[in-house]
Amino acid sequence: MNKKKLLFLLGTLAIFLFWTCDNQRSPSLTIATAANMQFAMEALTEAFTEESQVTCALVVGSSGKLTAQIKAGAPYDVFVSADVKYPEALYQSGLTEGTSKVYAHGKLVLWSMLPQLQPSIEILSSPSVKHIALANPKTAPYGAAALEVLAYYDLQDRVKEKLVYGESIAQTNRFINSKSVEVGFTALSVVRSERMQGVGQWIELDTSYYRPIAQAAVVLQDKTGTHPAAIPFYKFLFSAKAKKILKDFGYLVDE
Repeated sequence: MNKKKLLFLLGTLAIFLFWTCDNQRSPSLTIATAANMQFAMEALTEAFTEESQVTCALVVGSSGKLTAQIKAGAPYDVFVSADVKYPEALYQSGLTEGTSKVYAHGKLVLWSMLPQLQPSIEILSSPSVKHIALANPKTAPYGAAALEVLAYYDLQDRVKEKLVYGESIAQTNRFINSKSVEVGFTALSVVRSERMQGVGQWIELDTSYYRPIAQAAVVLQDKTGTHPAAIPFYKFLFSAKAKKILKDFGYLVDE
């Protein structure tokens, strides 16, 4: 075989291998999502993938920490926050494709894994409760809401030595699940998830005791623009199918 023919065959093989790999690779969308949305987002992305054939990878954390990562250049395509403030900050920094939009309002619950303990506001100041978990209010909106509930009942000073802060709702849930704390504040969507239904005891807290937890999403962009599936996913998040899923997890979506 002469050299020219060999080069032709090698070139053809390289093109074939590139075409094969490229066509077998599914376009993946990376979604940075607030920890309260973890279980709901798993259901949402499953439905989106079924519709679009676009695979999704989730990065779960507190809204504040995810925002810091995005500002530092983390390669996320969509940011689904637990509040409005952080997506707006990214928009002001020129890191988004347009402004953010509220997709849901979250709710707060008090949750315990101890069979002998029935969660209640009254029990928080009881000697039987030595540790109360909540997400870091500086970076997690649900933690800030928990402090508002304590302030409403004038309990902050009485229970401040009992408070144990998780980096996010996810870590707070681990504190509660492991029984490292007697009781903790978490999102209604967590206890309503299929994985957590019937686990422990919880009560829903009156939404008039804390400011509405408005949660917004935004499409992210970098110097190369936006992921081709980012806007379709963003639109899906506001679709009737997505709203039904969010409602099933306890979110308010029509207010």
